Amino acid sequence: MVTLLSAAARALRPLALLAALAACAAPAPPVPEESIGGVPVSQIVPGYGLLEDSGYTVPPVPPGYLDGVNRRALVAYQGAEVPGTIEIDPYAKFLYWIQGDGTAWRYPIAVGREGRGIGGSFSIARKAEWPGWTPTANMLRREPEVYGPFRGGVPGGLESPLGARALYLYRGGRDSFYRIHGTNDLSSIGNSGSAGCIRMFNQDVIDLFARVPEGTDVAIRSYEESVRIEGPLMASRGVQLPPYYRDGDGASDGQRPPVPQAMVPDQYFGDPGGQGGVAYVPDASDLYGAAGDLPGAPAPSAAGVEMVGAGYEATAGTVPGDAVWPAT
Repeated sequence: MVTLLSAAARALRPLALLAALAACAAPAPPVPEESIGGVPVSQIVPGYGLLEDSGYTVPPVPPGYLDGVNRRALVAYQGAEVPGTIEIDPYAKFLYWIQGDGTAWRYPIAVGREGRGIGGSFSIARKAEWPGWTPTANMLRREPEVYGPFRGGVPGGLESPLGARALYLYRGGRDSFYRIHGTNDLSSIGNSGSAGCIRMFNQDVIDLFARVPEGTDVAIRSYEESVRIEGPLMASRGVQLPPYYRDGDGASDGQRPPVPQAMVPDQYFGDPGGQGGVAYVPDASDLYGAAGDLPGAPAPSAAGVEMVGAGYEATAGTVPGDAVWPAT
């Protein structure tokens, strides 16, 4: 019996040697994660993924542009408008589609120079999918170096500054020339700009467009209402960005980096009393100045775009509006 076992052991010895050599071999390289539109699949935020729409492919929004309150959410509604109304807060950079159960869909928006002068009430008299765009006479006169090349207009599609959808605001039966529309400038959302009306991520404006019928009333909050309802932190969210025309398919490559001043943490939403002494605190890593400029900023990568800057802190003796809070 002993002899048989020894023979068996000798027979297994080459197999053991092979197993040992396999264990010493270099591990197989990791399989790279699949990306869609330059964004790793694991990082795509629900509701902001790739969309196929009317023959156009809307790329996903990289997560760095969707931090904090800068994304769509169903929230408790704190305003005074009736259900079925859109309420726009051009200071906190939110659009609310008010529901009948005390909630509202909150969408982050960008507010252009024209949009910051908006006030009063309107109604949606017309809706359009993939609208074309032509710069207004005011845009051409004010910034010919930016808008002159597009004097003849841009047809509807991924390159159009009006994005995937437009809702046309009328007052007293006449076109006000204000619009709620999409955008291919991801960095603008949550901030103010030098042109345009009310901009939304394309995924958001497509969502809103499907919910809102023609004839919907649109109300605009005043600054005093914004401070009372949203709080001083939210009412001064974001920075004033310079003009930017994104000539391309709207993907994250070629975009400006996310603006951290727009990414107010969720914990401060709906809590005006808890915002006292909280401010955005810049540091040496900040790419954006108070004026929204990008001096010497490196080009962002297509995927995994991250926020920069120290972020929001409770700072003794500091209130929103001080020097550490870049005003819009």
